Amino acid sequence: MITTREVMLHGHLFVVRTGGAGPVILLLHGMAGSGETWRRVMPLLARDFTVVAPDLLGHGASAKPRGEYSLGTHANIVRDLLVALGHEHATVVGHSFGGGVALQLAYQFPERCERLVLVGSGGLGREVNPLLRVLTLPGAEWVLPVLCSPRLRDTGARLASWLAQGGMRATPTAEEIWRSYASLADEAGRTAFLRTLRAVVDRDGQAVSARDRIHLAAHVPTLIAWGRDDRIIPVQHALATHAAIPGSRLELFDGVGHYPHCEAAARFTEVLTHFVATTVPARHSAAWWRDVLCAAGGAEARA
Repeated sequence: MITTREVMLHGHLFVVRTGGAGPVILLLHGMAGSGETWRRVMPLLARDFTVVAPDLLGHGASAKPRGEYSLGTHANIVRDLLVALGHEHATVVGHSFGGGVALQLAYQFPERCERLVLVGSGGLGREVNPLLRVLTLPGAEWVLPVLCSPRLRDTGARLASWLAQGGMRATPTAEEIWRSYASLADEAGRTAFLRTLRAVVDRDGQAVSARDRIHLAAHVPTLIAWGRDDRIIPVQHALATHAAIPGSRLELFDGVGHYPHCEAAARFTEVLTHFVATTVPARHSAAWWRDVLCAAGGAEARA
């Protein structure tokens, strides 16, 4: 059974979906999303694992304070949430923006990351859907309230309900896009979204990249899962990342777009379960991490 918990952390409320028993799988959603995006795979994964899916800072039902929304901030909070829930380590699965958070978490706190799974992940190249680039421009604060007003959201919800009653159900992709759109009808949600977006994207594309450090992921079992028809972040990022991480695994989903865990939930669960079952979890200390950085030329001590 999947249950929803509330966790107070640093004076802010966070909502976390969790369930199951066994090794921990941490599921990190994308921008303007929530832990609800994992609803199709969580019950399946909970048969063999403890699953943890938080609403990230500024998303879903979690707090949306005025403050910083950088990848580092998200990684810090996710680490603290794991500790607060009593989990020392996890297989970290990140989708889209959540992939960037997963990469940052693995980099900042390698001792917490047993495995890394990147699903249509951000932070691996400049290219991104043009709409996200447009929304980083000045003036988006005035345009979004018009495009994402509560009235339009409610009208759309009624239309979807009528269509469903007539037997016409939205595709998983359409459902996820609608959930993201609906979250922006709230002023606090819009503000948090823009702060999050502008922390990683500018008018030229993704502005934050892990490519200069991605080779370090070779020390952690890494799976890259991507829809071949992804229109948000191109599949070429998956191919390049797989080539840059020795020993990584690549799973491409034919006929699938930006949401493999929604569009092909059964296969996604099978691929993730097999990956965990056939890899040895990483166990890294701070001392080990320093040695790796020095050996790779990432750190140099000088007198």
